[in-house]
Amino acid sequence: MTRSTNSDRAFAATDRRLFLRRGLQLGGAVLLGGPLLAACGDSDSSSSTSPTSSGDKSFGELTLRLSWIKNVEFAGSYIADSKGYYKDEGFSKVTLIGGGPSATPMETDVVTKKALVAISAPDITGSAVAKGAPLKIIGAQYQKNPFCIMSMAKAPITKPEDMYGKKIGVQAGNESVWAAYIKATGLDESKITKVPVQFDPLPLTQGTVDGWFSFVTNEPNTLRLKGFKVATMLLADTGYPLVSETYIVRQDTIDKQRELLKAFLRAEIKGWKANITDPALGAKLAAETYGKGLGLTTEEQTLEAKDENKLIVSADTKKNGLFTITPELVEENLKTLEYGGLDLTADKLFDLSIIEEVYKEDPSLI
Repeated sequence: MTRSTNSDRAFAATDRRLFLRRGLQLGGAVLLGGPLLAACGDSDSSSSTSPTSSGDKSFGELTLRLSWIKNVEFAGSYIADSKGYYKDEGFSKVTLIGGGPSATPMETDVVTKKALVAISAPDITGSAVAKGAPLKIIGAQYQKNPFCIMSMAKAPITKPEDMYGKKIGVQAGNESVWAAYIKATGLDESKITKVPVQFDPLPLTQGTVDGWFSFVTNEPNTLRLKGFKVATMLLADTGYPLVSETYIVRQDTIDKQRELLKAFLRAEIKGWKANITDPALGAKLAAETYGKGLGLTTEEQTLEAKDENKLIVSADTKKNGLFTITPELVEENLKTLEYGGLDLTADKLFDLSIIEEVYKEDPSLI
């Protein structure tokens, strides 16, 4: 069914978080199924994605699995496709597979080789890896996690302790993130009234709750377009430094198709740099081309793109390049994952050598 209103898009955005948390809870179980374990042992059958014997830069077709519907969240990929950056890097065709509430987990599509690369999140991938999935994170678009506590501007929540004595609306699908955040910050949950809510943030505007668990790129902009003044407190700024929108691949892809992955990352870097320079570019592509029929508007998508860019660009990426993750941030991520019950080492979950090689070979991309 076509979504045609801002309210509908807000529901879609928050449904995404329910979907992602389900991925965390169920993805590992799905990934350990018999067919998938068999797939893990298969040899890579793709020959079209390898350099030709003559040495020409030709990788054939590439399939990228997106973590949600084709909205502006993937603007850099749309730009890389529409401007020919993928083609310039040797790909004859790039297929972008959209996600959604009924889609299989991103990790499943990569393990079963439906997609060569997918966009996911460390907690979801970490859960799958802990259960045996041969996956690695090779880069992160978002240096900051997009979850936030939204409040009305007239009564802003600007630090974790501001939630004491307040009512905070938390969706069932976001309980795991909320619980991890409480542990990470050392907050006394008994001083906070957690209110079970659905996805429409209207209760916040009516004063039913004082704060609202959301993505900083979504519900806040939905309310702003309706004339409400809101404030946001990023979890990433207050004790939850988990990166997001991470690129995941199989270990055998790293082992056998390293040059392909570098070519892919170069195209993505170029696409995202263009979107950072002109957020309206990706917004227009999302609303009018790649997400056509989803009821998206360029105005709303541009607002989301601007907020998204703030999550992508950091002091570290300005120095080291987009998608890089510093060793310090890796350790912070691993510690944060522990709050959610995942005990993983850096070499088990991350392989950042590829993105490092990309910038070493071409520093002009930084």
